[in-house]
Amino acid sequence: MSGFTLSDLESIVEQRAKASPEESWTAKLVAAGQVKAAKKLGEEAVETVMAAVMDDRVNLTHEAADLLYHLIVVLKIAGVPLQNVMGELEKRTGQSGLTEKASRQSS
Repeated sequence: MSGFTLSDLESIVEQRAKASPEESWTAKLVAAGQVKAAKKLGEEAVETVMAAVMDDRVNLTHEAADLLYHLIVVLKIAGVPLQNVMGELEKRTGQSGLTEKASRQSS
């Protein structure tokens, strides 16, 4: 099992975002702005769903990796650290998913 983490990915995205857009896909996405990056994230989400419903485990793995990468790019552009997302997930583990969802719907 790999020791690679989402924090590692966030660091790589941060580093590559500083490169020239001609040399880095990450820098190109960041330079294009949030709308372009978010659209790409949406495309990857759809492709991930399609792989899941087709029960294509190999493609699902590839698309999930693309999805996570593009999510990290969107978070970076928005100035939202991954740690904020992880903190939110950690808060949610203290209660059932059904209870947590109900609390958001009643607000």
